[in-house]
Formats: sequence, C-alpha cells, structure tokens
Amino acid sequence: MADAIKAGELTITPSYRYRDLDSYLLNKCYWEENLSELLKQYELEKFSDITNVCRQIKERLNHSFDKVNTNIQTGKNRHVSFNKEEEIILTTPKVEKPDPLRVSELLKPCRYTSILQVLYDINGATKFTDSFSHYSVKHAKSNPTIQTLFAGIIALGCNIGAAKVANTSKGINLNTLNHTLTWHFTLENANAANDCIVNLIHHLPLPNLFIKEKNLLHTSSDGQKKSVSADSLNANYSFKYYGHGQGVSIYTFIDERCALLYSTVISSSEREAAYVIDGLLHNEVIKSDIHSTDTHGFSEIIFALYYLFGVSFAPRIARLKKQVLYTITPKFYLQNKKYRVKPGKQINTALIKKYLPTILRLVGSIKAKKTTASQVLKRLSSYAIENPIYKALREFGRMIKTLFISTYIDDLELRQKIQKQLNKVELSNRFSNAIFFANNQEFTQSIKADQEVAVACKRLMQNAIVLWNYLTLSEKIAGCKTEAEKSSLASIIENGSILTWEHINMHGEYDFLLHAETNDHHFDMKVIRQLDIRQ
Repeated sequence: MADAIKAGELTITPSYRYRDLDSYLLNKCYWEENLSELLKQYELEKFSDITNVCRQIKERLNHSFDKVNTNIQTGKNRHVSFNKEEEIILTTPKVEKPDPLRVSELLKPCRYTSILQVLYDINGATKFTDSFSHYSVKHAKSNPTIQTLFAGIIALGCNIGAAKVANTSKGINLNTLNHTLTWHFTLENANAANDCIVNLIHHLPLPNLFIKEKNLLHTSSDGQKKSVSADSLNANYSFKYYGHGQGVSIYTFIDERCALLYSTVISSSEREAAYVIDGLLHNEVIKSDIHSTDTHGFSEIIFALYYLFGVSFAPRIARLKKQVLYTITPKFYLQNKKYRVKPGKQINTALIKKYLPTILRLVGSIKAKKTTASQVLKRLSSYAIENPIYKALREFGRMIKTLFISTYIDDLELRQKIQKQLNKVELSNRFSNAIFFANNQEFTQSIKADQEVAVACKRLMQNAIVLWNYLTLSEKIAGCKTEAEKSSLASIIENGSILTWEHINMHGEYDFLLHAETNDHHFDMKVIRQLDIRQ
C-alpha cells in the first residue's frame, strides 16, 4: 500500500498530501472553457505557443554560448579558469559588507530604546494590532487590550513563553494572555500584521536608497536551523545540527530594503527548494523581480516555475563545474565549435510540448492560490516512478538554468549582486537570534502551526525594528538644515545597514528603585543553619 501511494497508483481522498494530482489544480473543464481569459488573467499568454517559446530560448542559448566563450577566448572574462579535466573554475572578488554599526550609532545618541516602545511607536504608524481579530466571527468585537497583544507578541517572538511574561510584567494577567494567544494569534493574523508593516516600508522614500537598479527589486531567502525541545512530528534528528536532539528549519524571505516578506517552518530533512515559490506569492504588494537563494534553494524545477511566473531566478550554485548544461540545437553543432563552456545534453522539447497545457494549468492554480507550490512540488516528487509532468517541468527548467549559468559565468556584477543580497538574509538570521533569545533558542511548541505563529511573531518584531529605524532616520534627514547635510547622512545610511538592533533593548528593564523600597524580605539564616536533615 505504501509503495502504491508513492507511485501515485493509490490516492487518499481525505488527505492533503496524498490526493490525486489533478485535485490540487483548477478544474480541468473550467480551465479549458475559459482558457484564453485565464491565461490573460494569470499572465501566461506568451507561453501558450510553446513552439515560439522554444525557438526564442534556442536563439538565446546559442547566443549565450557564443558570447561566454568569446569573452573567455579573448581574455575579457578574467575570472574564469579551467582545471586539467576542463572543468570550469569561477572566482568572484568579495563584495564589501555594509557596516551596521554606522547606522546604529545614529540611532542611539542618548539611551537604548525598549522593544516595547518600538512596538508602541510602530503600531501608532501602522495599526498592525487591528489584524489580531478573534478567531470566531461571533466574538469579533471582544478584542484584547493593546498591552495584552504586545505581551503575546513578545512571549512568542522572544520565545519567553506566556507564563514567564505574565509573572514578570505589570498589568498582564496570565489567564487573559493565554486566552488572547489561543483565540487571536492565528498564522493568518500574524502574517496580516507583518504585511501592514512591510507595506508601509514599501511606500516610504528612504528604503529606496537600498534598491540599486530602478524598478528592479531583488529578494532572497535562506533557512536557519533551530532545535525543538518538545516532541514534534515536524522535527527530525540530525547530529550535525542538533546533536542528540531534533529540530526544524526556519525559512525566511527578505528584500533589498531589508523588509522580511515571509517565513515558514519546515522539517530540516526537507529540501528548501520546494518552498521558494511560496514566499514569492505571499505578499500582494511586494513584487520580486529577481530572487536569489543558496544551493539548498535551487533546483531545475524552480528555474522553470520562476520563469513561468515572470521572475528571474538567480541562485548561488556551489560546485558549478558539476552542473550539466543543455541545448536545443543538436549537441554536435555546438561541440564542433570547440567551445570550452559547452552543453552536455540536449533538451527533449517534445516532452515539454506534450505536457505544456497541464503545466500552465498547474502554474495558474498556484497563482489562483488553489494550492501552494510547495505542496504540488512535494506531491510531484513523491512518486516512486517519475511523473511525466515533473519530467516536462524539469526539461523546461534545464533550458532556463543553462541560460542563467552562462550569464552567471560571464557577468561578475551579477555574481556580486547575488552575494550581497544573500549577505542580507544571513544578517537577518543573526537578527533573528537576537530576538528569539529565550529557552536556549529552542522551540517549545510541538505543533507545526504553533511554531509558525511563533516565527511570524518574531518576524513581526524584526519588521517593527526595521521600520522604526527607517522612520527615525527619516526624521533625522528631514531635520537637516542644508542639502549637504542631507546628502552626507543619506550616504552613511546607504553604505551601512538598516538591519541593526544594537540600540534596542530586547530583555526588558530593571526597576532598582522599586526593589530598594520594597526589599523587606531576608533569609532567616539562624533557622537555616540549625536545620536538621536526616537521611
């Protein structure tokens, strides 16, 4: 039975993971009856004529092979060399990393700012707490206080826990806090609150300093391993990352302006590539034009889907020399040109043409949010025998991958841009650790849904700090008396990093005056010393 499920011969109708593939997609009759309208609605019209698409890609592939080899032969590309086996060796000069301390110094001239004050200030600008509505429509008007919502965000986002926050805070009742966490802290609410903040960042003028190419937004994503202290079906064992414990991976998306667009929690045994599309489609306001990942987020299927979604996929691929390049033109034609960068295999265009209608319906279904890309990809890859749609998508992706690699080899500026964007997501992981500090940075939640809410609250705090930094610096620039002062301050910000949190106090404040006034408790040392303990 297990083998039949893996092979796709047996499906489980009530499940979400093991249904028939067609049930994840838009209704076939509906799709065929409204084909022209749906292709236009989901911006897929240009792919309807696959013969023309393949012809265009064929021309681009031939041109790219010619260009990259010409630049190598003429010495124009000085960062490419070959070993004895004629395998490519690519070097990329390191990019200068921004210094977050330069911006941090501008933000803490007098004293540290508490994370609670940051939440108050950002809520005043965005009203993100309005997103935390009651789970039940009947109780829509029974909203908790802002203070209780902030306590819930900090309890989950900092991993402190509701009990400790309530017992170490003034004005917070544990029962009320637990009730709020149960009925108001859903993943949809937490994501909506994040979107409120991200959308304001999107409309501010100052964040545009970090967009290097006009009308071209670069995003990136990366995973971060975290241990889980509770028994969890979403976690798995890995001695490399967790020792004798188990853990999960937090997968996070960030753009050039350091707005954290999306996050999810996955089993660390899963391939990150399956989730790369999910973050792309999450936010309706922020539209990525080029997206980068490391090798864990790359696959030939992802190249195909990103191309069909109209977004450039630009990963950093480790062991580039091991990647096979492909051609639509017969292999011998290009190999006779004695290229050093040359294709190893030929694309099966007949397979692509045969299954293109289903591929377009699959992409339309993801865009319509009938299903998620991660679920469809996991279903396609779960078959013991390769699914023909999966194979067709992979063939399509091989064409796009080859186009990218040839450009990647030839374009030093592109490689450096990718590295710079990936540096931002790595810095955001350090930022994540600074906020998610309690309980040894281990998840205490066992259920995947609860883990995702906690991560969304952590991301909310990160986005709040990023927006607070932008608003504070915007006020400083507005207060400059001369254009020269404005230009100088803008230059410091542009060459620094807005992902800075040195000026934020994450750990609360200590009231020494209160303890000095009420410190009437002392240990009775006489009784303690005379204690008689018999074994």
